[in-house]
Parts: sequence; structure tokens; C-alpha cells
Amino acid sequence: MLAVLALLLGLLMLLHARITDGWGLGSLVETFLPWFGLFVPALLAGALWRRSAAAVVALLLPVAVWLNLFGGLLGDRSRPGGDLTVVSHNVGAGNPDPAGTARALAASGADLLALEEITPRALGTYEKVLGKTYAHHTVAGTVGLWSRLPLSGTRPVDIETDYGPLGDSKPAAAKAAYNRALRTTVTTDRGPVAVYVAHLGSVRVFPRNGFWTSGRDRGAHALAAAVAAEPDRRVVLLGDLNGTLDDRAFAGLTARLRSAQDAAGDGFGFSWPAGFPVARIDQILVRGVRPTRSWVLPATGSDHLPVAAAVSW
Repeated sequence: MLAVLALLLGLLMLLHARITDGWGLGSLVETFLPWFGLFVPALLAGALWRRSAAAVVALLLPVAVWLNLFGGLLGDRSRPGGDLTVVSHNVGAGNPDPAGTARALAASGADLLALEEITPRALGTYEKVLGKTYAHHTVAGTVGLWSRLPLSGTRPVDIETDYGPLGDSKPAAAKAAYNRALRTTVTTDRGPVAVYVAHLGSVRVFPRNGFWTSGRDRGAHALAAAVAAEPDRRVVLLGDLNGTLDDRAFAGLTARLRSAQDAAGDGFGFSWPAGFPVARIDQILVRGVRPTRSWVLPATGSDHLPVAAAVSW
């Protein structure tokens, strides 16, 4: 039985992309895929207790698969240098201290600071506090970008997201106020950089629909299409994507952009929930620039941790 369980664990991780996404099962497995490695020591303990050589040998499959998937994330991949520091943070609609959050983010030293889930009530606070450090900023609905460098060509990006399994999307008039993505050009001394800030729809659990991801997935596909059509060579995407990059929903984005955390981080860089992070759903993705370092900042009043990265030309 232990040997069979070990083989099934290895096959589950090896063939995760073939798991049906009915009821969101595939996305759910892929969201927490790194944590399946915790079953290995449990099965190993059972195998040693039972003195089962077959179970120990069978465990080689899940160990090999897990290391192939995530072994490269275990070490420190950072390098010295960096021409531009960027930070992304879902500040949380229920944040009890937006002023404190803004001060902490300004103290990070970021050149670009992307905020998601900005409420109308807190917007003035963020503008007042961050305006002391950042000369330029733009806000579109619930997302915004504060910058030390000039911004131009800002426009909202339509990432239509439904908020229920029946497709009860917001009416057109409300979409403008609750826009969840923008695109702008940051002017640097080395040329322009196209910057996207996005907050994809939440995933929900419904009794009849299971792990519901349809709204988020539509947003991911729309965002991938916008990036695919982006003419600028240098692109930085900052935001809360409400999913890990192992999730099949982000294949369109990961085919065109690479993760700063995967390229230059130390460990997995989990960002949510802030109290006990188990997944990295806040992402910094790039094209045309080289990540040199990626890290997670200390908690603020939000239920997400801020994520940061340094990139070079």
C-alpha cells in the first residue's frame, strides 16, 4: 500500500497538467503543487517503520518529480546589481492602516510601486503619503502605479472578470470605477519600459461549482492577449494574479514573460496569506530586462505580503 501511494503521488505531480479542470480541480492541485512534497517524508517514515524496501524504492519517483519541478527554487538565485527596483502590493480593501502601509512601501526604496485593491476611501491617503516620495502616479479603478520616473500613454486594460459562477459581471458603468488593470510607459534613461498593473478576479469555492476560477481565467487570457500585442520590447507586469504560476490558467503569460522570483529569488517567495503564506499569488513578470534579485517585504495591514524585484538592462 505504501509503495502504491508513493507511485500515485509521483504520477499526480508528474501528470498534473492532465488532471481535469472540472470543478476547478486542476487549478486547485496546481495552486498547492509544491506542498505535495510534504507527503514524501510521511511516506518515508511509514516505509521505514514497515521496513518496506519496495516503498522506499517507489518514493524515488515523487522525489525525482518534485526536484525536477521545484528543486531549482531551493537555493538563492539572486545576483548583485539592478537598474530598477519594483514593488507590487495588494494593499487590501479592509486595510485598517493605509497610511502606515503607504509609509512602509515608500521606505522600500522602490522606483516603481504598484498597488492593487485600492478603495475610493483609501485612495486619497495613498496619494497624499506616497506623493512625498513619488513625483508621478496614475490610477485606473482599483489599481495604480507610483513612479519616480515619468509616465505616459496610460490606459486601462480590459480584463473582464465575473464575480460568480453564473456570469453576473458588473455593468459597463461600474466597470470604469472598478477597473482592475492598466498599462503605462515608464521613461528611463535607457529607453521606455511598458508596465502593466493587474488584479485578476478572485477564486471562490461554491457547493455546486467547486473551486471556481472562470472569472480569473478570463482575465488571465485577456491580460496575456494584451501582453502579446505589446509593441515595446521591455515589459514589466506587476500584480495580484490570484493564482500561482504553476496554474495552467497562466500559460499564455508564462509563455511570454518570466517570473522574477523564479529567476532571481531565494526560495518560493510565498505572499499569501500574510499571516502564514502558503502560495505566491502576487507576481512580478518581465520581458526584455534581467531580474537580478527578488524578495518578499514585511507584512503591512493587508492580507497579502508585498513582493519586490530588482531588474537590470
